[in-house]
Amino acid sequence: MAYTAIDNPELYFQVKLYTGDGSTPSITLDGDTDMQPDFVWIKNRDEDDSLCLFDAVRGATEVMHSDANTTETTDADTLTSFDSDGFALGADVKVNTDTEAYVAWCWKESTTAGFDILIFDGNETNRTIAHSLSAVPHFMILKSRGGTSAWAVNHQSIGTYGLHLNSTEVAGAETTWWQSTLPTSSVFSVGTSYTVNDSGESVVAYLWTEKQGYSKFGSYTGNGNADGPFCFTGFRPAFVLYKQSSGTEYWKMFDNKRNTFNPVDEGIAPNTSGAEDSGSGFNDIDFLSNGFKHRAGDDRSNASGGTYIYMAFAEAPFVNSGGVPANAR
Repeated sequence: MAYTAIDNPELYFQVKLYTGDGSTPSITLDGDTDMQPDFVWIKNRDEDDSLCLFDAVRGATEVMHSDANTTETTDADTLTSFDSDGFALGADVKVNTDTEAYVAWCWKESTTAGFDILIFDGNETNRTIAHSLSAVPHFMILKSRGGTSAWAVNHQSIGTYGLHLNSTEVAGAETTWWQSTLPTSSVFSVGTSYTVNDSGESVVAYLWTEKQGYSKFGSYTGNGNADGPFCFTGFRPAFVLYKQSSGTEYWKMFDNKRNTFNPVDEGIAPNTSGAEDSGSGFNDIDFLSNGFKHRAGDDRSNASGGTYIYMAFAEAPFVNSGGVPANAR
């Protein structure tokens, strides 16, 4: 029996906590295995600073913000290089204020891990865009680099509907985003909307597909109480992002470094620049050996009858390829 496609998730995803020094530090990832990241998403946990997204395809110093529909900017004082086991920084306050706490979520682009970064030139006509996953994308994020359109999200659980990463809107039937067409193992469809296919502008796309024991892109229905739904992932999570697709609630991001014990309650909302929401009693979840379970009945995470989508990445597979099970936290 194949338990997992990836025994060591640290090869492809790691979470890094660091304290800013206001200088030009090199940040080394904590994993036992070196990983040169291709996509780094950084948030100042202490302050109302925009989240910063960087990738190796657009190039270091090219920064975008998930909480805003602003254009990409070149800032040589932000992330300055992708290194063999981490990344280097400048002194910009959004990534490196002296004594302030930061988190960086880091992915490596890899067909093995089901992650592809690509850029295409928009033309606002119906078309297909080729990708390199060799599998159907289960989660996609697109943004015009030079335009002020919103961030567009597609998730397998909402079909050809769409969400905005930088807002709290309900999932809508965005017929001009995806041509009402599901992605395939070789292409995804974009329509005439400038949100996903901005004429005369370069568009960046981040695409993921599920890999057993490493990543999961699912959905759940809330029950409105502290004995909330359990989401089976097939691994002990290192990272979970979720959003109520049926309601206007915030996106929320959690990881295994900011909370080392359950409940996991230090949430960050990628759609707002607000500081980390720590120990509020809302959004509480437990990271378990084979998934995560909700421990609060608030609308952001577990409204009765609410529909939620999520993406999750592994700290360790539930059972590795040798048949060895993962421990709970």
